[in-house]
Amino acid sequence: MSGPEPAWPLPAVAVPTPAVPRLDVRPLAGRTGFRAAGEVSLPTRGIWERALERAVREGEDVYHLELSALTFVDVAGVGALAEAARSLGGGRRLVLDRPPDTVPRMLDLLWPGLPGIEVVPS
Repeated sequence: MSGPEPAWPLPAVAVPTPAVPRLDVRPLAGRTGFRAAGEVSLPTRGIWERALERAVREGEDVYHLELSALTFVDVAGVGALAEAARSLGGGRRLVLDRPPDTVPRMLDLLWPGLPGIEVVPS
């Protein structure tokens, strides 16, 4: 025989809900480019891809991406970055300022020797 039956109703247990990933993209002051903060993943991919498309369309020779406030970038996000760099042409380049360590590693592993990207480490 088991112990006493639990009292009803059972006490409510707080179940944490996962935070919705966010990505904030803002223009840089004083130079051409944007600052990205947050996470690049499936829920934020559209924001990331639109920002990269704009970088390609603007036609600047050098476009700065300040990435030190990114907390995560998935492989598809790095792939979008590689595709943007591929579409630049004409000696243009994206300068990645302080990206998360995983970004240059994925670029080196999956897109070695990709022209159009310069990484400025922290």
